[in-house]
Amino acid sequence: MKFSARAQAVTPFLAMEFGKRAAALQAAGRSVIQLNIGEPDFGAPPAVLQAARERLGDTALAYTAALGLPQLRQAIADFYLRAHGVHIDAQRVVVTAGASAALLLVTAALVDPGDEVLVGDPSYPCNRQFLAGFGADVRLVPTDASTRFQLDARLVREHWSERTRGLLIATPSNPSGSSVAPEQLRAICDFARERQAWRVVDEIYLDLADGEAGDRAARSVLDFDDEAVVINSFSKYFGMTGWRLGWCVVPQQMVPVVERLAQNYYICASTLSQHAALACFTPESIEVCEQRRREFAARRRIVLDGLREAGLPVPVVPDGAFYVYIDVRGTGLDSMHFCERALDEAGVALTPGHDFGECSARDHVRLSYAASREQLHEGLERLGRFVRTLPGAA
Repeated sequence: MKFSARAQAVTPFLAMEFGKRAAALQAAGRSVIQLNIGEPDFGAPPAVLQAARERLGDTALAYTAALGLPQLRQAIADFYLRAHGVHIDAQRVVVTAGASAALLLVTAALVDPGDEVLVGDPSYPCNRQFLAGFGADVRLVPTDASTRFQLDARLVREHWSERTRGLLIATPSNPSGSSVAPEQLRAICDFARERQAWRVVDEIYLDLADGEAGDRAARSVLDFDDEAVVINSFSKYFGMTGWRLGWCVVPQQMVPVVERLAQNYYICASTLSQHAALACFTPESIEVCEQRRREFAARRRIVLDGLREAGLPVPVVPDGAFYVYIDVRGTGLDSMHFCERALDEAGVALTPGHDFGECSARDHVRLSYAASREQLHEGLERLGRFVRTLPGAA
């Protein structure tokens, strides 16, 4: 059987691969602390679970419209107004089968083969895989700690070419957990708009952003760029990873385009998940999610303190997503070998930087602090003991 060049070009998602290896070790009786996957341990808010139970009595659970339940689209639009002070017409909200499906629709709508698209390096690997899968020439722009591992206006200007048709930015970001400062994001969008290029902004972690970050606090791009395309999800802030529910906000003229694509690609998002998700926006559920956001801030402090004690530097302190990007150069190991040995010898699953790009891949490892405090304490103690056995630790 001959497989497509597209399929053969897709590299493994290493966070998932290390998850498979961790599961195999656990099945063999090993104790493994999984800090490799960005999956909140809380699960959905209680009101969402109750709504799902009640809806299961409806034996039909028929397809919804391809764009999603009208009442859920309105609830999402209302949430933007309450949480971010941004007015959005609910007709521009498209409910999708996870944020991945949102990116699928958006990429299919905007990318032609050969289009150059700017993406920061490091960044979430699946974003560039979607772009490349539709024929985009993905230009990875190297970033470092000086820009908080994010694109800024200077980098965008320096790497822009006559072939550039758009850019994709995630703020807050996976793997660094950092946000693009609002003034930088506005400058980037203004620059791209002047060149009639599209802007896709992944805001999946926006509502987990640090409320104490002051002027650097993350803001929705829709606050100052009404024609940007936004990707978001119920997975992170609302803790609904396995429910496979997300959304995008698109310019009005793009709505019929993504509607046709959704009809053909997957018909609609899960009916049960959509009905249950309406309970996300009650005051009760929002308070639950805000308590969890504060808990992530406490976990971040635990992780930063533990890594400092282990001698593992974090060049950029996260202010949004629940990740830290660790510099492992001082251990004498590259990131892949560090992760392999940490799993085999210490029973701690992490993700090597190779998942997220090229420029800092060998030197950095991602840790997710979406796990419980108990798991974090144990994982950090194990990492500290492991690092002390390495020749480079001295």
